[in-house]
Amino acid sequence: MALVTLAHDAAIATITLDSPDNRNALSAALMDELDAHLSAVAGDPAVRAVVLTHTGPTFCAGADLREAAEGGMERGTHRLLEILRKIIELPVPVLAHLRGNARAGGLGLVGACDLAVAPASTTFAFSEVRLGLAPAIISLTTLPRLDPRAASRYFLTGEQFDGAEAERIGLLTLAGDGVEGTDAHAEHLIAGLRLGSRQGLVATKKLLAAALAERVTSEGPATVKLSAELFGSEEAAEGMAAFRERRKPSWVD
Repeated sequence: MALVTLAHDAAIATITLDSPDNRNALSAALMDELDAHLSAVAGDPAVRAVVLTHTGPTFCAGADLREAAEGGMERGTHRLLEILRKIIELPVPVLAHLRGNARAGGLGLVGACDLAVAPASTTFAFSEVRLGLAPAIISLTTLPRLDPRAASRYFLTGEQFDGAEAERIGLLTLAGDGVEGTDAHAEHLIAGLRLGSRQGLVATKKLLAAALAERVTSEGPATVKLSAELFGSEEAAEGMAAFRERRKPSWVD
C-alpha cells in the first residue's frame, strides 16, 4: 500500500502522508514516495500550488526510531535534507495543512513549506534533546521562521506547545478554531493561490525562498554530519530505547 498519495484538483496538487500506523514517521519508504511525488508536481506545468497534508491524528512524528535503532540513520539524514530542499525549491508554493500533531522532523517539514495552518489545539515539540539528539537538520527550516527566544526555549527543553503558540512564534501562518476552522483557513489560502498565475507564483516563491534555499545549501552538509553522529551515539541509543519502552532515560533522576 502507498504511504504517500497524490491528487489533483483545479491547479492544486495535494500530497497526503498516509502512514497513520506509525504516525507518518519519516521512514525510508515514506521519504522515497514523498520525494517521488514532489518531483512529479515540480515538473507539472498545470500545478500552481501544492497542499501537504496527512491522514490520522498525527501529521508527522519525525524520524522512524525503529529504523534508526535497527540500521542507523546515515541514509535517513541525507534523505531528510533532500526532502526539505525539494520542498523549498519546488517552483510553486506549498501549504502545510495539519489537522493533527507534529514532532521533531515533522516540524522541519512545516518550516520548509511557504504557508502552514493547524488547529490551535494541535501540539508541537522539538523533542530531540530528550532523546540525546538535536534538531540539527530541521533547524535549517525552522530557525529562520521562529522568534529567537522561543526557539531557544523549545529547542532546549523539548516541551510541547500548542497551535496558538506556534502561530505567535512564526511556525504557523494561521491557527484555526478546531479542524473546521483550520480547514476554512486552508480553503481561504488555497482560493487566494488559485487567483495567482503560475508565472507570478513561481517568481514570487523564488524571491521568498531564496535565503532559505541558500541556508540549506551552505549549512546542510554540516547538519547531516552532526545528526548522523548523534543518532549513532550510545546516549541517543539509550534515549530512543527509553522512548520505545516508555521509561525515563538514564540521565533523568
